[in-house]
Amino acid sequence: MNHASLLHHCVAILDSYDPDAFGVEQHLKTYLSENKSVNDEEQVFLTEVFSGCVRHTHIMGVVIDGFYIKAGKSCLRTDINLYTVLCYLALFRLDELEMVNFRKFVRSQDVNKMHRFLAFFLDESNLKTWIKDEWCKIYEHSYVQVQLVSPILRWLPELTELVNQLADKIANKVKTQRKVKTPTDVKPFNITQPRPRSVPMPEKIPLVHKHKPVPKTTYSGPREEKLILEAKERNRRRAEEQLYSAAKNQFACANAEKSEKTQRRLNKILAQEESKLQFDKQKTKEMPAAITDNIPIKLNAATILREGALYQKREEEEMKKLELLEAGAKDASQFLEWQQEMRQRDMEEQLADIERRRLEGKLSHEEAILARQSLIKDNREKVLEMKKEAEQMMQEYVARQLEEEKVLKQMVEDVISGHKNAKEAKSRIQESKRKIVEEVSEESRDLLQQAFEQAEAEMKRKMELIQQIRAMEATPKNRTKLIDWTATAGHSLLSEMSIAELKERLALLATEQQEKLESKRDEILESKEAKDRLLMEKLQQISKHRAAEGQLSAVRQEKKKATKNQRPEIKDPKISDLQEKLERRKEERLRANKEMKISPSKQSTARIQSLNKQKMMTEEKRWKELEQRKERQAALQSKGIMTDVAGQKLNSFSRSRQLAATAALS
Repeated sequence: MNHASLLHHCVAILDSYDPDAFGVEQHLKTYLSENKSVNDEEQVFLTEVFSGCVRHTHIMGVVIDGFYIKAGKSCLRTDINLYTVLCYLALFRLDELEMVNFRKFVRSQDVNKMHRFLAFFLDESNLKTWIKDEWCKIYEHSYVQVQLVSPILRWLPELTELVNQLADKIANKVKTQRKVKTPTDVKPFNITQPRPRSVPMPEKIPLVHKHKPVPKTTYSGPREEKLILEAKERNRRRAEEQLYSAAKNQFACANAEKSEKTQRRLNKILAQEESKLQFDKQKTKEMPAAITDNIPIKLNAATILREGALYQKREEEEMKKLELLEAGAKDASQFLEWQQEMRQRDMEEQLADIERRRLEGKLSHEEAILARQSLIKDNREKVLEMKKEAEQMMQEYVARQLEEEKVLKQMVEDVISGHKNAKEAKSRIQESKRKIVEEVSEESRDLLQQAFEQAEAEMKRKMELIQQIRAMEATPKNRTKLIDWTATAGHSLLSEMSIAELKERLALLATEQQEKLESKRDEILESKEAKDRLLMEKLQQISKHRAAEGQLSAVRQEKKKATKNQRPEIKDPKISDLQEKLERRKEERLRANKEMKISPSKQSTARIQSLNKQKMMTEEKRWKELEQRKERQAALQSKGIMTDVAGQKLNSFSRSRQLAATAALS
């Protein structure tokens, strides 16, 4: 199968792939079962390319999206998978394919498409700037530099030469190639052939005695070594089970970390201290002076008419009221006074209820504080008893942990001896694989060279045909046509006319329309003058009403200020009883606080200081042991001795032992 068909199969697999419906392996098996003409080597190539494109979708997506946004706006979206496959081959498979095969893949497609995509993708400025930055958002910088950017920059001179060749091909620049002289055919010398020898008589084959077979024990190890390995495996599993059970069932009382409540209090204290630091405080700007004068407001026509209609309506309502009073209707002033008195009484009752609820809330708060103080006293006694029990249990736990640590160290030494033999066998297997790969690559290189020469000859023939076709298309043609503006089109229609007659009729219509516009403009000017007169009348009416309303509002504000300063008094015997009860509860709480305060003695202060010193010494010792253990573990891992599982188990054992020791001391 040639390179074009291989590339076509890769693109077809990606086109038909639906990640929501099928998995990668299932889709690949379905496609290969439908196309049975693909051999085993081609199936391996298709599998690697398809799985690689799916795995590195985000990496190729950065290049493809940037190409369609910047350089490929006129390219078809159906070719997106073709560009994806070529981008994957250039980034991850160029060291295996080499430039010969990659060049054949590129030349098997349309020259214009390949030149446009590769010129954008292989631009050194794009690779080192925005493409690299987008890749660093997906993967780490070290991986992008070593696995993606460095390989493509190493092949960049040869890839740039390929892009230049494609550009020359588009511009019909064919390089002159030297003719290769055919080598001289070597013919054998015409020598007299010797006479054939006579067939000798067959000799009797001597009979050999059958040898004894080699015993099977020669190629198998001793039975004792197998038994030792089985015993080691059983001991290792037993030790892992004991380690897991010990880590799972360890005591949870020796928690050296601070509680959540203590952490919250510390954070609150730090926040209060930091709030006092006002180094970057911005200076406040003074408030602008309030303008108390009457500000003139510009009114438009709609607001003037709306406000004028409102005042007109109010005048009509007042006129109706006066007419009703003249006819003998009653005034509602007495009802309004009674309504005001009832509202004042309801307000006093609401204020008394609010004050009563406030005092009840304070009283319940004081009672809750007293109950909490009694609960704290009981909890202190229980904590002292639990501390004594925890000290005894912790001493037993530390002794048991020291014994288990010795067993774990012995297990680590056994694992180290097993890793040394595995490393030597791995190096021998790698050497044999490397030799096989070198032999296969030499054979494939020769086959690819032959296919390249055949494709190059075919390309020359196609170039000659293209040049002939373009020369035929380049000949000019006379397409001039004369037009008579006074003649009709000849379609035999009733309203048919020439272009000259059409222009004259359009000019007459334009003059008629201009006259209509001038008459309409005069009508609009007259209506505007009438509207302005109406607005002036409304403004005069509005100014009169506003002056009257201003006087009324001033009188109303003075009355409101006089009533606001008079605060209602609350007279309720229940509220006075609640206040007395609240004062008694406060006195009881203060008395209980004085009783609970404990004055520290000299012995207790000295003991606290000694415990703090011991805590600091154990903390320093713990950090030193942690540093030594990390250095020891790093040295073992650099030699390839300790596995990750063994290192994690050792860390968990040592951490639990140290936590237990610090808890016992504290």
